[in-house]
Amino acid sequence: MRQRENRKDRSQTIKVMARGKIQMKKIENSVHRQVTFCKRRAGLFKKAKELSVLCDAEIGVFVFSSHGKLFELATKGGMQGLIERYIKYTGGAQPDDAMEKQYLELQEQIHMLKLETELLQKGLRCMIGKGIKTMTLDELGVLEKHLEILMYHVRSTKMEIMFQEIQLLKNKEGILTEANKYLQQKMVEQSRIFDIAQVITNFPEPLTVPNDIFQF
Repeated sequence: MRQRENRKDRSQTIKVMARGKIQMKKIENSVHRQVTFCKRRAGLFKKAKELSVLCDAEIGVFVFSSHGKLFELATKGGMQGLIERYIKYTGGAQPDDAMEKQYLELQEQIHMLKLETELLQKGLRCMIGKGIKTMTLDELGVLEKHLEILMYHVRSTKMEIMFQEIQLLKNKEGILTEANKYLQQKMVEQSRIFDIAQVITNFPEPLTVPNDIFQF
């Protein structure tokens, strides 16, 4: 009897050791992760079906894999009916405060852009001499500010282009100056060579040595 009990205890100990303790963290190995996902998903759906049968509950489960694939289970009827029932029960989807605030801000920006566009269109008509008498004092003031900003950008761009052209002319001037120096130097060298040639040509006697110097 004691031997049988010892064997039973040993077998239980081996089972516990073989199982080990599962750490709740992401499985790094993609193959092991996929296998675990399939097993756990099947177990989850099985438990949901059992709960639905035992307790006469209507259950819907959505599961998205890491690759975005959808798995769903509806124990009674279809998933669309469950979703409609959920929306009806909760009173519809309530908008989030942050999203609503962002939406209102966007609406305000659109409204301001529309007003600014209309004002600019009026300004364009005024620039060609049409519709200036129909503008209010405030509209004229805003238009004046826009025109001042436009003139500032025009002057800035004009000054920048002029500065670039001046720099380009300075660079050309430097290149021409260096070329002029090079030509002057060449002319000086040519004049020296010409002077030496004239001296050699005008020498009174030929540069010869008498032969009797080398006679012994």
